[in-house]
Amino acid sequence: MKNRWLVLTLLLALDVGAAPAPAILVVGDSLSAGYGIELRDGWVTLLQQRLAQQGYPHTVVNASISGDTTAGGRARLADALKRHRPEIVILELGANDGLRGLSLGATRANLEAMIKAAQSAGARVLLIGIQLPPNYGPDYTGKFRAIYTDLARDYNLPLVPFLLEGVALTPKLMQPDGLHPRAAAQPRLLDNVWPYLEPLLKPESAQQIDKQVGRGLPQPFALRIHDFINA
Repeated sequence: MKNRWLVLTLLLALDVGAAPAPAILVVGDSLSAGYGIELRDGWVTLLQQRLAQQGYPHTVVNASISGDTTAGGRARLADALKRHRPEIVILELGANDGLRGLSLGATRANLEAMIKAAQSAGARVLLIGIQLPPNYGPDYTGKFRAIYTDLARDYNLPLVPFLLEGVALTPKLMQPDGLHPRAAAQPRLLDNVWPYLEPLLKPESAQQIDKQVGRGLPQPFALRIHDFINA
């Protein structure tokens, strides 16, 4: 029996070893693109490092663009989904919509379209919430914040309440413009995201055998393994 499982392990290694790592696609703006800091210091790069340290096989694809809006993200998402085939999509957009006072309805519609597109492509979605400075008025800021909570509820998504929690009101952690976090703040941003992201990583491990013996392998090889196990 021991030799049988050794052979099975070798078979899996031969056919699965070259399989690409599952991808996490980050679609964001300057907060995820590392505006004003070295790219290696940004929270998205730190995320890749943490994944490796904790034994997750995922590769992070940072498709964030400084200055981008939800409309821009929506326009380029389809191509990114097709190119990278992510298992997880992290949506971090909307700050520039809010700061420019754009239509709340349009912002919601764009985010909703992105959520639907990612889910239709088979990806799990993590939504990152954004909050606006109070000088935009309680009515606008409240309705803006509700976009994220409402979408998370409607589509049963994990929601990071506020990416800049613990950072936005700490001047030493913010760049002189008061909008973008310094390099020193990036670990905190990752800590804000991680508790909501990590549960999305675990189904990959839980379903590993299912993927190897079915959808994740060429059908003839999957059948060979099935026959081998049940022989």
